[in-house]
Amino acid sequence: MRFATWEAGGVVSAGVVGDLPDGSAGLHELPARTTVLDLVRAGLPAALEAGAAALQGPAVPLDRVRLLPPLQAPTVRDFVAFEEHVEGMVAPSGDTVAPEWYQAPTFYFTNPYALVGAHDDVAVPPGSQRFDFELEVAVVVGRDGSSLTPEQARDHVFGYTVLNDWSARDLQFREMAVRLGPAKGKDSATTLGPWLVTADELEPYRDPEGFLQLDMRVSVNGTEIGQDLLSNMGWPFEELISYASRGTQVRAGDVLGSGTCGNGGCLAELWGRRGEAAPGPLEPGDVVEMTVEGIGTIRNRVVEGLDLPPVRAARPRPRTRKRPA
Repeated sequence: MRFATWEAGGVVSAGVVGDLPDGSAGLHELPARTTVLDLVRAGLPAALEAGAAALQGPAVPLDRVRLLPPLQAPTVRDFVAFEEHVEGMVAPSGDTVAPEWYQAPTFYFTNPYALVGAHDDVAVPPGSQRFDFELEVAVVVGRDGSSLTPEQARDHVFGYTVLNDWSARDLQFREMAVRLGPAKGKDSATTLGPWLVTADELEPYRDPEGFLQLDMRVSVNGTEIGQDLLSNMGWPFEELISYASRGTQVRAGDVLGSGTCGNGGCLAELWGRRGEAAPGPLEPGDVVEMTVEGIGTIRNRVVEGLDLPPVRAARPRPRTRKRPA
């Protein structure tokens, strides 16, 4: 089942995606004030029951609404689970993938207030000249849990959506040179959409090792830039959830991104392999389209961002000469 959130005439609604008689997609509204996050917290069986009931009601054509992010996530973690992506990112320095990458799945927290819809415009972050996309899939946690085993974590999966982790590479690399971040290089926008596909829909794609064999593609202005398989992740999603929950909690509605796929999942990977910025950074007017098999397509146009004053540099300060004993 596919759950969506949309806006029409200033009213935000949530519901289920169905097929209209002409074969196009229609949106069947859930009871008033019910959100997709409410359904996630209620659990997958209850959500499927509510969705089945909604499908019996009238539908709004998809082309008459603005799709919003499928849910308002309490937290958004983004992993870096594709080895081929990491190889490309470190290529300019002549490095290989760090041994630490293989030891455990690494993630950072990104901005849950910057989620944008499947077809929304995305502004270039202030001060950035090297704007980029990142093709990912995200899992949505369906139940609260702590220190879960991977086997337990499978029962905590509600569903999946497409994620574009928009990245200001110049800001990101400056921040990470300080051994912290990313922060402003990543927090301006994250696309989620077009909807949230429940886990049962994608079980036929699962391979014997637990990975989802989904085709992933990204194009800019109609030209394909990258293609990979989701099953090329170093860890399946259950292990990402398990790791995120170690010694702490994950909660229903939390979003965990796979990290950027390889083989052109972002421009920076290609820049690293080719030794030049080709294709060039995203510019206003560019349209980035991502399609993941079994989930759907998101399509965003890049627009001009705010022109803000430059950030002041640190001011030199006196050192404390007397050290504690």
